[in-house]
Amino acid sequence: GMKDGQKITFHEEGDQVPGLEPGDIIIVLDQKEHPVFRRSGDDLIVKREISLADALCGCRQVIRTLDNRTLLISSQPGDVIRPGDFKCVPNEGMPVYRSPFQKGKLILQFQVKFPEPGWLPTDRLRQLQAFFPPQEEVMATEETEEVELSDYTSQGGPGRRPYTGEAYHEDDIEDGSRQHVQCQTS
Repeated sequence: GMKDGQKITFHEEGDQVPGLEPGDIIIVLDQKEHPVFRRSGDDLIVKREISLADALCGCRQVIRTLDNRTLLISSQPGDVIRPGDFKCVPNEGMPVYRSPFQKGKLILQFQVKFPEPGWLPTDRLRQLQAFFPPQEEVMATEETEEVELSDYTSQGGPGRRPYTGEAYHEDDIEDGSRQHVQCQTS
């Protein structure tokens, strides 16, 4: 249950030379990264990926703990797990310092894996849609322009265009001078 950077001191256990008071031995803990678990105080956090069906209908997963026990973790059917949701198992985290029978929580952060495009034939989508609450009806007016979504790939971040250089070629400028337009400020 000790934490990163915590010190263990052995008083007067250092070099013992006749005629001199022995020094202390101080050990400073250096916590290493774990490939599965991340520590947050006395809690352990683990990321788990589940299918959309498991997120909607309940799931069962096995987790091997740091002390090599196997936990079967389950969610109830109808208890919807959303992408990024956190759930926990009490008393399955790290031992509390100087209270070895008390433990923190095992926190699960869920990532929901959605099906690939085209996984369900278009003619069956209406059947699937019947299981969900009705969609909000959207009315288009004469001023409404209808557009379709397409996949987005980031190139320099949202709202930014990738730099492609000047709108003109440098060889087109004979005297080497450039003029810059500035935005007006008030």
